[in-house]
Amino acid sequence: MRLCAWYLYGEKHRGYALNPVANFHLQNGSVLWRINWMGDTSPRGIGASCGMMVNYRYFLEDTATNSAAYLATKHIKASEQVLALVSQFQQNSKL
Repeated sequence: MRLCAWYLYGEKHRGYALNPVANFHLQNGSVLWRINWMGDTSPRGIGASCGMMVNYRYFLEDTATNSAAYLATKHIKASEQVLALVSQFQQNSKL
C-alpha cells in the first residue's frame, strides 16, 4: 500500500501524476482520498492493481481550487491516510 501511495502521489510525468486515472481525477479537482487493500478482487483487478482500489473524493466547494492548484503548481491534494502511507514509503525506501 505504501508503494501504491507513492506511485499515485510521487511518481510524475512532466510534473503531473504518472497514473492516467489519477491525473484525470486530480485535473478535475478531486482529493486522492483512500487506498483500499483488496478493494477489487476480480481477476482483472488482481492483474492490473494487485487488488488495490483507489477512491478519489470530490468536495464540490474545493474542486475549482484543487484543479487550479494541480494544473498550475502540480500539487496533489491528498488525505492524511494517503500522506501517511507516502511518508512511510519515503522513510523505508531505498529508491
